[in-house]
Amino acid sequence: MDIWQPEPGETLLTRAFVTFATGAAMRVSGMRWFRDTERNDIQHELPGWPVGPVYTARSTGGVVARNTFKGSVIALGVAVMGVLSSNGGSVGGDTYKKRGSDTPNDRNNEVLDFPVMWAAPGTVARTLPWQLDPARSPEKHYRTHAIVTDRRLVIVGFPYSKKNKKSIEDEVLWEIPLNQIRQVKLSTFKHATDVNIIFNDDSWCRLRAITPEKFTRYLLPHELIPLDSLTPGQRNAVENFIAESGEPEVAPPVVSHHPCGHYRVEFSVPGKVDAFFGISENTMLMDAQGSEVEIADLHPEDY
Repeated sequence: MDIWQPEPGETLLTRAFVTFATGAAMRVSGMRWFRDTERNDIQHELPGWPVGPVYTARSTGGVVARNTFKGSVIALGVAVMGVLSSNGGSVGGDTYKKRGSDTPNDRNNEVLDFPVMWAAPGTVARTLPWQLDPARSPEKHYRTHAIVTDRRLVIVGFPYSKKNKKSIEDEVLWEIPLNQIRQVKLSTFKHATDVNIIFNDDSWCRLRAITPEKFTRYLLPHELIPLDSLTPGQRNAVENFIAESGEPEVAPPVVSHHPCGHYRVEFSVPGKVDAFFGISENTMLMDAQGSEVEIADLHPEDY
């Protein structure tokens, strides 16, 4: 294995699976576009990109037909679930609970059109690697991960084998200093897995992340607390948290301070990277005294 590692003095914060997003609204379902600021398709202008599919948004009539079919399927599914329930079948409600909302955050770019790159000539977004595009680099054969450190955002890629998810040979495809990222927006539309990253030059990209909060948590300036700045009680809590994990070798713990006063403590195991999810962090929330925060005492920013 050849797993990407940070440079000496650089702190690895997270690693997560990402790709360019895919439209979810009926008109653009299964599609994506690469646009300039005049909404022209620019995929043929991107240097080094192989030829990919050219999509056409569905007409209003086509959307109505698809919605009618979808409605019939849903109605049938509801009827079947009703029969199962009435006969004692197990149909857990949480299985069908939607995470996102049917209300778009940006109708022009989520319903009528679906750009995943918005970039004038010479801007940062145009430098993103083509391997992020599932239509050019199918996920069943190749995976792309985003790595966030305290200095930069890095995109790596590697051949993927479902039979051996632990075999990872990272290739660095792209990277950018964090100070070139101006804004990060989480989308709540449909599956709520999309993230918009806006760069300082006003170009942006829309990525899909299986765990969007994990991916974006450290992309913008974040108050990281040095271990030697913690109180003795807090340091003792961090040391006990690591010891109780039973892991023989872990990365240095990362401690961040939330506006509510709580502290997030995370550490990862450098050698344990999953080809699908990325790296798993062990997380604890503690208060100013070093006591673990109970679920009932969590605040919105703790999530």
